[in-house]
Parts: sequence; C-alpha cells; structure tokens
Amino acid sequence: MGNSPKSFRILFIADVVGRPGRRALRELAPEVLEEERPDFVIINAENSAGGFGLNRRSVTALFEAGADVLTNGNHTWDKAEAVEIIDEDDRILRPENYPPGTPGHGAGIFVSRDGTKIGVVNLIGRVFLGSHDDPFRAGRLALEELGQETPILVVDFHAEATSEKGAFAHHVDGLASAVIGTHTHVPTDDARILRRGTAFLTDAGMTGGYDGVIGMKKDGSLRRFLTGFPAHLEPSTADLRMDGVLIDVDRDTGRSLGIRRFQRQLKGD
Repeated sequence: MGNSPKSFRILFIADVVGRPGRRALRELAPEVLEEERPDFVIINAENSAGGFGLNRRSVTALFEAGADVLTNGNHTWDKAEAVEIIDEDDRILRPENYPPGTPGHGAGIFVSRDGTKIGVVNLIGRVFLGSHDDPFRAGRLALEELGQETPILVVDFHAEATSEKGAFAHHVDGLASAVIGTHTHVPTDDARILRRGTAFLTDAGMTGGYDGVIGMKKDGSLRRFLTGFPAHLEPSTADLRMDGVLIDVDRDTGRSLGIRRFQRQLKGD
C-alpha cells in the first residue's frame, strides 16, 4: 500500500475520548501525518469533550491536529453547545439519518489541499442505538447525490452491531470508496476491500486510554457491573494510544486500492 499520483490517501482517526484522547492525538498524529502524507483527514469527535460529546475546545483541538472533517454519533448532542457548533461549521457532521429538522447536516462535499473533491457521509445504526431513520436508505441516497460530484466517497457508520455495519458496507459496495465503522472503541482485524471496490473495517477503535474500559477509568465501569448502581465515568489517562485507518483510493474511479489499520502508542505514559 503506497502513494501514487493516481491514488488519493485518506486518514481516518478513531473516536477521540476526552482530554487524554486529545493529548494522544496531539502527540501521535504528527508522526503519522509525516510518514503517511494523507491527502485528507477524518476524525470522529463524538467523545472528544470529557468522553461524552464535543465542545468548542475539543473541536478546535481536533482541527489543529489536522482534521479536515469531524464526524459524530450517539453522543453528538451531549453538550448543549454542540447544537450551535454543528450548525455553524459545515466541516462538523452529525449522523445523516437523524430526523428532518435536526441541526446541521450529515453529508457533504469537501475539497482537499490539492483541490480533489471528497464526499463524506456520517450515519448512525439502529440496532441497540435507538429509533433513528433508516441508515441504509438515507446513506445510499446521500452517496448517490454526492457521487454526482466526485467518485471518492467515505462513510463513518457509527453503530453497535457488527452485522449492521457489515450489511451496510455490502449494500453500498461499489458506490462508496470506504465504509469505516465506529462506536465500540474496540478495533477489529477485518480490514478488506469488498468485491466491487469498497474498503471496509467493522470498527476503527479509539484514541485514548487503553488502561481502562473502552477509554474510561476502570473503577466507574466496575461499579456499574458489580453493583448495578450508576457511576460517574471519566476518561482513562493511562496507556494512551491512537487507532486509525489508512485508505488509498483511485482518484478516477473511487474504488479502493488498499486499506490498512494502525495503532500508535504514546511511549513512557
């Protein structure tokens, strides 16, 4: 998997969890950007403020780290200011299959530094995550509309069920350049290119503290499971890592040429 004049490289960085995740991103992203030289960077931001939602500070940090577009998920609206932030900045997406009238938008055309157009779609699943509009229909419709402007199309499918993410990838195989799953904070080892050219990964993982439970300190999670009582959850500050995916796409056809996931660890932490 390597860069070529015909190849467009996309870097997707998995869910950034709170301040520790922002620190991992700040310290680890520069070396990845230098080594891999992506043409476009997508970062999932839905846990970037205190582990739940996003705010102005977290959004600024992610853009400063190199993001071109931010995607979200089920924690999109956890912080009150998210409504205003998402409504005023087209680079911040929320799931496309939220009901009509929801602030912001879930899909758009963006332009890379070399002038290449890329379409990005953000979706949320329905299995175990609530009664949202159908992501299969909404996602395909968005991709078909964006595909009139560019063949390079990427989907962040934020969902709990691996089957739902996998089924959607097959549903848009040959239409989307890549479908990257998010939400579980556990990276999966199934990166592949489907028959018609769509790159797929069930879950990209997370950027944050691995010495914990899906990015949160262990004590709160254990209290919930051992007692059934509610407990305050805080982002883990130990064993900081950054998960991500690199996708190379043919500029002319939009078909993926390669997909590779990676994990970087902050040394001495």
